[in-house]
Amino acid sequence: MPELATLAKRLGYQFRDSDLFERALHHRSAQGKDNERLEFLGDSILNMTIAEYLFDKFPSAKEGQLSRIRANVVCGETLAQVGADLGLGDYVLLGPGELKSGGHRRRSIVGDCVEALIAAIYLDSDLATVKPFILKWFSQTLASVSLDNVYKDAKTLLQEWGQSQQLPLPVYTVVSTEGPAHNQVFLVTCTIEGMALKTQGRGSSRRKAEQEAAKVFYEKVSHESAS
Repeated sequence: MPELATLAKRLGYQFRDSDLFERALHHRSAQGKDNERLEFLGDSILNMTIAEYLFDKFPSAKEGQLSRIRANVVCGETLAQVGADLGLGDYVLLGPGELKSGGHRRRSIVGDCVEALIAAIYLDSDLATVKPFILKWFSQTLASVSLDNVYKDAKTLLQEWGQSQQLPLPVYTVVSTEGPAHNQVFLVTCTIEGMALKTQGRGSSRRKAEQEAAKVFYEKVSHESAS
């Protein structure tokens, strides 16, 4: 695993407590203190920061609109992309089983590390320090948010797009479920007959995984249509 000093330089933040930094990248499959508690705290800090940003950006938006936009910004796919942009996968400490199964590339693991890292920076400094990092990491996603289509979820948007192209309805297939019954993670694929594209989504329920897969599919086809 590369030296954490390299990652710290990339982040632009030097930890006073190196143990916090290491723990943020310590997956539960490896021995020692894992990052799940940090992930829990980081999720709350992230949601609060994004909520405050949206509150200021859309002064006329209603509560429901703001909640839906925030849900689209703070989602597994966006977290995974932020983690990939930061190169966190190269630094995650995994157990032997996860190493063999390619856990460094698993988007859910990388996304969880983003939340844990947010909490680690917060605990090592304060809220005022961590907020700029969050807004910087999510800047690309935040730049594209608007009140348009805020009431439509990803599956609805994808279905409407397909209908406009005279394509069959999207098909969602559960590929696998992981974890114990009370804490399962669903892996779902999304396809449309006649198209080579296939996307994946993960979530704590089949519905959430389907929404994630639909969101990735819709973003890809929308980007291609716009280019």
